[in-house]
Amino acid sequence: MQENIYELEDLFKMLDSLLREPSHFWDDFYLNREKNIPFFVNAPDENLVSYFNNQIITSGKVLELGCGPGRNAIYFAEKGCFIDAVDLSSESLKWASERAYERNISVNFIHKNIFELDIEENTYDIIYDSGCFHHIAPHRRMSYLHLVKRALKPNGYFAMTSFIPNGKYGGADISDWEVYQHRSLKGGLGYSEEKLRAIFKDFKEIEIRKMKKVEGRSDMFGVDGLMTSLFQKI
Repeated sequence: MQENIYELEDLFKMLDSLLREPSHFWDDFYLNREKNIPFFVNAPDENLVSYFNNQIITSGKVLELGCGPGRNAIYFAEKGCFIDAVDLSSESLKWASERAYERNISVNFIHKNIFELDIEENTYDIIYDSGCFHHIAPHRRMSYLHLVKRALKPNGYFAMTSFIPNGKYGGADISDWEVYQHRSLKGGLGYSEEKLRAIFKDFKEIEIRKMKKVEGRSDMFGVDGLMTSLFQKI
């Protein structure tokens, strides 16, 4: 393995190796489908449903970053969108493909690291991320922003859900420097409204709010402890 640092990408890969869970970690995570993991349900995020219901988002070409078992990708497809759904875990994509097949839905699932995607500029109308961003280390944030800005069409929408600080399911309330001092993301970073605004300052803010808790319904997913965000490329 190359262990010398000659370029910025070499530095990023070295830091990745110290902080990122390897792909087999996520394969093991998704292997047992009976685990009591809230987002293992087969239902879309309540905020995503609200964007369609309020006609903020309509059909178009969609990129989902970190699609997991495919619940949001399938919803986009059911709404008439063409969707590319990316995940690092082959096990999660296997599950997602089975779910799509059961519903007779077409989704283009891609097994890849999001930072290795080769995307032409201005390709997508919508980029969605449900739970990927809070597992991104601070040194990769610039790469993430570059990916979103490059991939989105002008006036396209970027939406995501992320841990709140000290949330029920995760959300380490630590500084970026502390991530490297501890050599750990502590299971995922927490993001306040203020921090999200600072990170995505080059986008137009449409909405930032806590996810609404959904009970007694099987057609939507909503729990305490997550922040939802919707931005527009300007």
